[in-house]
Amino acid sequence: MSKKRISRRKFLVRGTLGTVGVLAVGTYLFRNPIRRVIAGAVDSGETPYLGDTSSPIIWFEVTEDNRIVLYSPKVEMGQGTFTSLAQMAADELEVSIEQIKVVHATTASGNMDSFATGGSTSVSSLWVPLRELAATMREMLKNKAADKMELPSEQLTIEDGVVSGDGKTMTYAEVAQNVSEWEVPDIPDLKDMKSYRYIGKPIPRVDLKDKVFGAPIFGMDATLPDMLYGAVVRSSAIGAKYIDADISKAEAMPGVIKIIKEPDFVGVVANSLIEAENAKDAIEVNWKVERDWQTADIEAMIAVGQGEPFVIQEEGDAESLLNEEERIIVQEYKSPIGAHAQIEPNGALAHVESNKATIYMSTQVVKITRDEIAERLDFEKDKVNIVPTFLGGGFGRRLHTPNAIQAAVMSKIVGKPVKCFFTRKEEFQNDTFRPPTHHVLKAKLTESGMIAAIEHNVSSGDVAFGSPMLPAIAAPILGADLGAWRGGMIQYGAIPNFRTISWRVTLPFATSWWRSLGLLANTFAIESFVDELAIAAEKNPAEFRLAQIQDDTRGFRLKEVIKAVVEKSGYTDEVIDGRAMGFAASTDANTPCAQVVEVSISNKEIKVHKVTCAMDPGIAVNPDQVRAQCEGAIIMGMSAALFEKMDVEDGQLTPTIYGPYQMALMKHAPKEIDVVLLQNDDKPGAVGEPPLGPIGAAVANAVFRLTGQRLREMPLKLA
Repeated sequence: MSKKRISRRKFLVRGTLGTVGVLAVGTYLFRNPIRRVIAGAVDSGETPYLGDTSSPIIWFEVTEDNRIVLYSPKVEMGQGTFTSLAQMAADELEVSIEQIKVVHATTASGNMDSFATGGSTSVSSLWVPLRELAATMREMLKNKAADKMELPSEQLTIEDGVVSGDGKTMTYAEVAQNVSEWEVPDIPDLKDMKSYRYIGKPIPRVDLKDKVFGAPIFGMDATLPDMLYGAVVRSSAIGAKYIDADISKAEAMPGVIKIIKEPDFVGVVANSLIEAENAKDAIEVNWKVERDWQTADIEAMIAVGQGEPFVIQEEGDAESLLNEEERIIVQEYKSPIGAHAQIEPNGALAHVESNKATIYMSTQVVKITRDEIAERLDFEKDKVNIVPTFLGGGFGRRLHTPNAIQAAVMSKIVGKPVKCFFTRKEEFQNDTFRPPTHHVLKAKLTESGMIAAIEHNVSSGDVAFGSPMLPAIAAPILGADLGAWRGGMIQYGAIPNFRTISWRVTLPFATSWWRSLGLLANTFAIESFVDELAIAAEKNPAEFRLAQIQDDTRGFRLKEVIKAVVEKSGYTDEVIDGRAMGFAASTDANTPCAQVVEVSISNKEIKVHKVTCAMDPGIAVNPDQVRAQCEGAIIMGMSAALFEKMDVEDGQLTPTIYGPYQMALMKHAPKEIDVVLLQNDDKPGAVGEPPLGPIGAAVANAVFRLTGQRLREMPLKLA
């Protein structure tokens, strides 16, 4: 179907980020007080879809066999997004779920999301625009069928992509046949939730078959005729700057097509992967390294009091109350450097021709990657087509794609397709790491055992700043890195005096987005500390929290998940048969989550037997999928809390391979994860990251009840 007369109606959706952006720029001169307003909006708001919703034609295609192809601007990296999008589209299009096929939209289609895929926003941001687009597409087809059938549109009905009326029927495919112009009606009313066939139902994954049978759907699977292989020389030293390189030995090696020296990288193009890697290893590079960093150096930098402080949350006068000497409780908590450690390393297959470029790759930032490559090649943006593939794990690692630029440059120089991927060692040493953190929390209790004042100081390297997802102006406007303090605000709004201070530190190696950003580390610190306060006040930790939650919508939803998890788990403070329970809760991206874990100790090893999780994501488009995301987030959070840690030795990040980089194995997984879903909102919320928040603190709190030993540093290890 050609795209004509399609601009009659714009289906633009605006939300929190758009408002915050205008607010921030407009009040730059008054940025200190406004930063807390922005921080509060980001903490509690929702990210809108930032792509083109002006035309259903770039989103949907009707095929000859009467199926619908949905071109998704969000990438599928295991979170199940394609299934939820299929459910949303099928219900409004009046087709069966089996008739929907979801594929990645290429940039050539024009269907791109400026925000990218991340932040647990794929389903929530498309909840309104996708259903509106599908409903509009349905009405376009219905109206065209009315013209062809010579019947009033209101007399027609639709079922499973078949339009019927007065004894006549036409499939969507028949309606669309030979149509070159489409009238776009006003957005029709969306269906009532009760009439949906698929939304809210546990529909099986639409991408399951390909993954079970090993279809070549990932970036590493991409191939093209006459494809060559690339390899890029990367230093293992932190802060290394390229000076020059001796390529004479590499040039003479078997299979080498070209040694490429660019101002910012040196690469090899060869006939095979092994020949490219061998030649790369033979290149003698002169790197300038100013300092052999050690873990102790990094820990000294990441200390509250170092760097630049920004007050991101403040209510009452916590500062004055906490400067008093009586009844002040102070504790410190830490988290280490973390790697993404996703299964599929980064890479790309690039085919650059004289006037166009096509890039096949696993990326979370499709539009940004296109723009960066166009700039480097000096091409018009519409001459660069990014073809997204399924991702073999992302977690924020694929928000940075200079590897795509390198592959494109090499392809342009040799005139053939070039496939270039990181080795596993390069992936570990050249990761964009989860930054280490240091937390100092202070509180004062009243005589009755309530929190009179509390303060959270968090020191961290950058998470969002410096990434392609935020403009350079974001740092001077916002001051504090919104990724570093995510999950770091005090969520117990009935406390009369509280504040949060973020200390920004620039580290000598790359740090960036990691699943849930700062949520895991911040919640570990806050919820461990609140647990200590509950013990000091001689109160049940769940009841202690409930008493200090504000009476508003946000507070109501948090209270409900706490009550639900306590009831479902049978939470108790008592140690029973060598096992203890730990409790923690958090609210992330407007999704509250509470967890109770059951642990035991054997030979100083912490064993998690059961996790009960209560979460309120609003409408669960696919409840099974939401539960699966909870399970995955809990396992990933446990792995980070109990095992994962990168060190810095003699200027290099280590370890460089799975195994030495310890992660949770199947034997460490709890035998039972029980997920309770509440739906106290009228729209879907964040799902993929919020369940990561409470798990670290819940485990540490359980360990204390079992052993009396308070673990304040991740990964959690008993002395």
